[in-house]
Amino acid sequence: MTLYGFLAVFSGAGCGACLRWWLGIVLNPLFPTLPLGTLAANLLGGYLIGVAVALFSLNASLPPELRLLIITGFMGGLTTFSTFSAEVVTLISRGQMSWALATMAAHLLGSLTLTALGILTVRWLLLKP
Repeated sequence: MTLYGFLAVFSGAGCGACLRWWLGIVLNPLFPTLPLGTLAANLLGGYLIGVAVALFSLNASLPPELRLLIITGFMGGLTTFSTFSAEVVTLISRGQMSWALATMAAHLLGSLTLTALGILTVRWLLLKP
């Protein structure tokens, strides 16, 4: 662990968490049964991490601190498995099993799909003939 690595993770995580907080403030009031802020954070994070992973795999010369800033820090601060889990458990405890299942499907399938789409976007933009 280096000072630059620590600062990269610290800075990225703070920015990602602030974006997640803002998404919750803006989107959660729109549809109280399904917290859209958490969903948006996880879906956006899924897409962006796909883009980041693809870019880093194509550019091995990028400094490791940049990867720490973006993937470990920013994406770690933006996406949230713990909040998602708490929201699903809350829905289950309220007897809203259908909403709980829909929430799980939206987060899991949406995030995986958008991660793949992020990787494909970079390949399409940078590797087209």
